[in-house]
Amino acid sequence: MGLVYADIELINAIDLGLMRRYKIGEDEVKRMKVNMLVDTRSVYMCINETVQEQLQLDIIEKRKGQLADGRVVEYDVVGPIEVRFENRRCVVDAMVLPGDNELLLGAIPLEDMDVMVHPYRRELIVNPEHPHFAQMTLK
Repeated sequence: MGLVYADIELINAIDLGLMRRYKIGEDEVKRMKVNMLVDTRSVYMCINETVQEQLQLDIIEKRKGQLADGRVVEYDVVGPIEVRFENRRCVVDAMVLPGDNELLLGAIPLEDMDVMVHPYRRELIVNPEHPHFAQMTLK
């Protein structure tokens, strides 16, 4: 099918909470638009150190993950991050890859936002069965 990338907005979710409680102004909320590889085989979302620094995300824990070559490595997990794509949003944590590694949008945020990869157009789209809102299966 080939690689699929999507334009995603990442926002420091703690800043959003502070803004909603009128502790900081909207202009103080740390956010950025990024182009992420949509990786349906990756469960977790992965950002890099540059994004972590720009969004000033706190380290929550360390977690091990298995890479595509089978190696198991330990990375920092940061968050919370609000992820936005078109009319969808979710809040997730992310593993921090070293340096300027490629950003990965994994299965957890994809499922949470009810979005999917269109195989012929090779792009991320909102679920056409629910174009106006995300719908989850609760059973």
